Amino acid sequence: MGKGSKSFVILSTITKISPPMKIVLHSNDESVLRYIPQYGQYLAFLLILLPQFGHFNFLTKKLHGVIMNVIDKIKNFRILELLDKANEITLKKHGNIITLERAIFLSWWCERGDCAFCYMSTQKKRIKDPKKARRNIYSILAEAEICKRIGWNIEFLAGGYGAFTTEEIKEIAEKIYEITGKPVWLNIGITTDLDKYGEEVEGITGALETANLELHKKVCPSKPQEKILQMLEKADELGFKKGITIILGIGEKVEDLKYLFEIIENYKIDRITFYSLNPHKGTIFENTPQPASLYYAGTVAATRITFPKLKIICGTWIDNLANIGPLILAGANGLTKFPLFSMFGNRYGKRVEEEVKWCGRKLKGTFTDISRLTKGSCDNKIKPFVDRYIMRCLSKARRN
Repeated sequence: MGKGSKSFVILSTITKISPPMKIVLHSNDESVLRYIPQYGQYLAFLLILLPQFGHFNFLTKKLHGVIMNVIDKIKNFRILELLDKANEITLKKHGNIITLERAIFLSWWCERGDCAFCYMSTQKKRIKDPKKARRNIYSILAEAEICKRIGWNIEFLAGGYGAFTTEEIKEIAEKIYEITGKPVWLNIGITTDLDKYGEEVEGITGALETANLELHKKVCPSKPQEKILQMLEKADELGFKKGITIILGIGEKVEDLKYLFEIIENYKIDRITFYSLNPHKGTIFENTPQPASLYYAGTVAATRITFPKLKIICGTWIDNLANIGPLILAGANGLTKFPLFSMFGNRYGKRVEEEVKWCGRKLKGTFTDISRLTKGSCDNKIKPFVDRYIMRCLSKARRN
């Protein structure tokens, strides 16, 4: 995939491989051109040859048509049409519930630390002892307890490469499972240890960030796209759900959506989280504007229309709360990326709830009900940390 990708339509007539249908083949390897068959009966031969030429994606002709249609509408600024269609599909397939999602970070250290947009890339040189950048385990568990009390989902456990061992992550996941009664998703980088996890883990998230292969090499040089996709294939073999994250505003093109949709289709992705660029000081993007709200919403809507059953989570920061309404109408099932303890119970939390309300949706959980913070009991070891989080929320609520 990527720049220079070629597309071919092949008519399949071999029912042992698939029902008769048109298949669209995308490749960025020019050497495969001489192997493209002119007739469907050679499809079996082609399928045998494909592994020699790297990454290939097959799409039905119908799906390819849908993809090109939504891309065309974004390029021609027909965003409202996409929102209208996406909203209709979302209500039909998912209902009117919107969830609040919380990514729980395990550490502020990443041994790779070279993703061009990431806050952790600005911290690597400052951290002399990586172990000191690890969060206290009881603090992590206390955050999970707070999420349970206010009805938020834990979107995933996230941490930089090399911060925790597989055994430690598994133990944290098990304890959170005990607290919430729900298995967790992991977003812990590329790992070959997925078989070490069990019922405490629901799904595995690959931090893809962008589907454009060439752009990915530039912004995530130490996270090969191929390795991420291989990890997702392994997750599928082990029975885990599969998710990816995508950041908008880092140099991608509208046309790159076809690469993203190929990955969603061919790797049977269950969930996608979209973020808009948050320009961190010290990164190459610090003076880059965040993507336009309608571009963001149009991208989400195109995704919803193409994949009606996909779970979509959208992230927006405290300075972009006005994005929430369009993103919900575009197909978002959940909202994330909020600084929880700075927004809960104050005007910012109320704004989130108002955005949801005026989309005709119902919010699962709360961003304003302070009484729920103290409803519940927990282990004595994490109680001091829970109390500390509650005090932070109450302090911010009084100021705003």
